[in-house]
Amino acid sequence: MRLVLAEDSTLLREGLARLLAEEDHEVLAAVGTADDLVEAVGRSRPDVVVTDVRMPPTHTDDGLRAALEIRRRWPATGVLVLSQYVERRYAGRLLADRPEGVGYLLKDRVAQVDDFLDALDRVAAGGTALDPEVVRQVVAGSDRPDPFGRLTPRERDVLHEMAQGHTNAAIGQRLHVSQSAVEKHVNAIFDKLDLAHVAGYSRRILAVLRYLGT
Repeated sequence: MRLVLAEDSTLLREGLARLLAEEDHEVLAAVGTADDLVEAVGRSRPDVVVTDVRMPPTHTDDGLRAALEIRRRWPATGVLVLSQYVERRYAGRLLADRPEGVGYLLKDRVAQVDDFLDALDRVAAGGTALDPEVVRQVVAGSDRPDPFGRLTPRERDVLHEMAQGHTNAAIGQRLHVSQSAVEKHVNAIFDKLDLAHVAGYSRRILAVLRYLGT
């Protein structure tokens, strides 16, 4: 795929570029500021952007705001955002903006090359990739009121995998159950979250957004 990278750490930026090149991806530009990122995307129109959340000039959420602008101006471009820490509000803003072709990973996940490349492939294919640590901390950090309390342990497992962006087929493989069993669990989740009859929106994404508390 064709990519643009944005990371203010020269070492990480060059490491990512080298990794992606070794996987036969084409790195069109590797930049160090949010403004340069937007400019590079407008110039080269990549398939996917990989960007840090915190970028110059303010080192707050410049990379995230650039990612949201890119998704608004060039909606066909996938965006994979990297963050040093779990920050649920950033994941929520990305998903709420438009859930297709978006990912949010911790930087540590880059060192787990297979996981990073899998997330990149999902984003490029128009899917969603959410770091499992984000999902884990959401679950560990709060006691879910109903309707989440109505979910069975297996339904919670399925929703946990959905929140990471896995398809039903992938969830079945990861949980060692049939795809038809996963589909039944997904439908039960929609029903218990009062999403069974929602029209005009992705019930899957609505379930994940509720799960994240956004």
